[in-house]
Amino acid sequence: MGYLKLLVLFVVCLLLLGQVGPSPLPQQSLVQRRLRRMTPFWRGISLRPIGASCRDDSECITRLCRKRRCSLNGTQE
Repeated sequence: MGYLKLLVLFVVCLLLLGQVGPSPLPQQSLVQRRLRRMTPFWRGISLRPIGASCRDDSECITRLCRKRRCSLNGTQE
């Protein structure tokens, strides 16, 4: 009789555990790009001349990065 109660308790526990599922993880954006933060001193020293390669406008002395190159004019070349 004791084994029957233990078996029933075990089956009930298994059924209850089957109902509990892991919670989904929150979706994180695939691309999280951290912008560079430089002091004005280093920003002034590290500005690139016209024609140098760049990733964004903040890297160029003219503040114009076009087609991954520091540009003199603002129009797309």
